Amino acid sequence: MGKLGDMANKAKEMAKSHPDQADRGVESAERMVDERTGNKYDAQTDKAADAVHRSYGGEVTDR
Repeated sequence: MGKLGDMANKAKEMAKSHPDQADRGVESAERMVDERTGNKYDAQTDKAADAVHRSYGGEVTDR
């Protein structure tokens, strides 16, 4: 596996170890994208954030 894959695996393991912090980071990134795009892609960012949350066992929010 390449360096990018290794980094992704390390990030996922860190997120599993600290799910609360990871949840806040994902929510912050989603909010930033929504603000910068005027919520134009809100449905897509919601779906992406949920997928990321599921990837490390984080909290998936109901929308």
